[in-house]
Amino acid sequence: MSMFCYQCQEASKGVACTVKGVCGKTDQVANIQDLLMYQLKGLSFYTCLARENNIENDEINHFIMNGLFMTITNANFDKAKFVQVLTKGYKLREAFKAELEAKSIVLENPHDSAVWSSYEEQAMDAKARTVGILTTKNEDVRSLRELLIYGLKGFAAYTEHAYNLGFEKKELYAFMQEALVASLDDNLSADELTALVLKCGEYGVTAMATLDQANTSKYGHPELTKVNIGVGDKPGILISGHDLKDMESLLKQTDGTGVDVYTHSEMLPAHYYPEFKKYKHFVGNYGNAWWKQNEEFESFNGPILFTTNCIVPPKTDANYKNRVFTTGASGHDGFVHIEANENGEKDFTPIIEMAKQCQSPTEIEKGEIIGGFAHNQVMQLADKVVDAVKSGAIRKFFVMAGCDGRMKSRDYYTEFAEKLPNDTVILTAGCAKYRYNKLELGDIGGIPRVLDAGQCNDSYSLAVIALKLKEVFELNDINDLPIAYNIAWYEQKAVIVLLALLHLGVKNIHLGPSLPAFLSPNVAKVLVDNFGIAGIGKVDDDLKLFLN
Repeated sequence: MSMFCYQCQEASKGVACTVKGVCGKTDQVANIQDLLMYQLKGLSFYTCLARENNIENDEINHFIMNGLFMTITNANFDKAKFVQVLTKGYKLREAFKAELEAKSIVLENPHDSAVWSSYEEQAMDAKARTVGILTTKNEDVRSLRELLIYGLKGFAAYTEHAYNLGFEKKELYAFMQEALVASLDDNLSADELTALVLKCGEYGVTAMATLDQANTSKYGHPELTKVNIGVGDKPGILISGHDLKDMESLLKQTDGTGVDVYTHSEMLPAHYYPEFKKYKHFVGNYGNAWWKQNEEFESFNGPILFTTNCIVPPKTDANYKNRVFTTGASGHDGFVHIEANENGEKDFTPIIEMAKQCQSPTEIEKGEIIGGFAHNQVMQLADKVVDAVKSGAIRKFFVMAGCDGRMKSRDYYTEFAEKLPNDTVILTAGCAKYRYNKLELGDIGGIPRVLDAGQCNDSYSLAVIALKLKEVFELNDINDLPIAYNIAWYEQKAVIVLLALLHLGVKNIHLGPSLPAFLSPNVAKVLVDNFGIAGIGKVDDDLKLFLN
């Protein structure tokens, strides 16, 4: 094996990618990411030690957070960038160690290594093979460690988005680092690791709540919105990913330039925020879920900006390769990367100037899609929703949040949505919605049968809605609600959403299109026995199960 990675749903043969990632990640990048993860664990040892002595290092907190985000599936493929980050991490560590030693704090880190001073490719590859996933020999311990780490990656992403908007909680950094250190502790039992995994879900809820507060404080509460999926006649910029601060900056900088702005994939929910609606050149959404970008970027004609993960490496002959820009944790060799200045601001002038020279987008569809059903909007419809449930007009809600992906097996979710009875409602968030958000499913007494809360991090809204309904119906157990969970997953942000739901006490979640390869049989059994986690089967069989 030249690499080993099984963190996403598309792990090769349902086991692991061992030569090249299905996502397009090379073995070299995979190994460097393993090395970065090990460095983050080592750095966390020192920050945890410092915290015991009432010392907090904000620069390292943010470095660890961003390092975790960079290793999420489809976020960053740029080998040179990872080497640059590793070099910075080494310098941060050495300076911090010197600071601690000057304060007579004893440093004894068994996982420290002088190899960090060498960034020759051969040395990095050799070191990566001694710290990678398979160096944990016990299959169940390895499974629990990776489940914990993938949860951390997910909530690091949400923590960074909130931080970008000026919202942060130091306890999130503290747990992030505590858990990274614990993932190296051979003395922890399986039960202790399981407890840490569930604790990760607890902090995931806090991270998502913090991001919800950040987004709504800055841009208002999402509201019911019809989004145009056609095109205008002006040149455009297509913005993808998840970061709303980047969205705001791009809209401000393009205002009055004659360039329109379109959202792609997970950036679609930006249309639901009142603050963004004031921009007349914010035209609509172009295309579908992330995995269709190779064909849809060709026809867009203008430049594309990736603010976070969901990059598909372009084909060799792709005509759009020179029109793609990245920023934040995202990156790909050959794409121009836009860094923030010392004040955290970004200059998107190169993208805007390129757009002015491009043709307007080629239209690929027409019409509108509706969304904006985050918790505040749904609460405004609470009386209508409750009455519909009490009268029997709504028999059941189906939470179908999560991720989309390339596999043919994901057609299951389109078929499932099409076959749901007319007295059921879909609650969704994340790019999984692209499997059914353009279907004509109608409404129930004015309540649309697909309620889109927003991005994957907005799954928090679905939890808030469920907890509110539990209160309204005076139930003791959230699982007594007429809500079923049929969730599609792809990467690590879906992992933290799952752990957050488990922390909130939600049981009997169905996860598909396949269960994670990183779950060992014993760990999977624990989740099944304690939480009722299950996979998916045939649509008709699953519908009978859910509706009974």
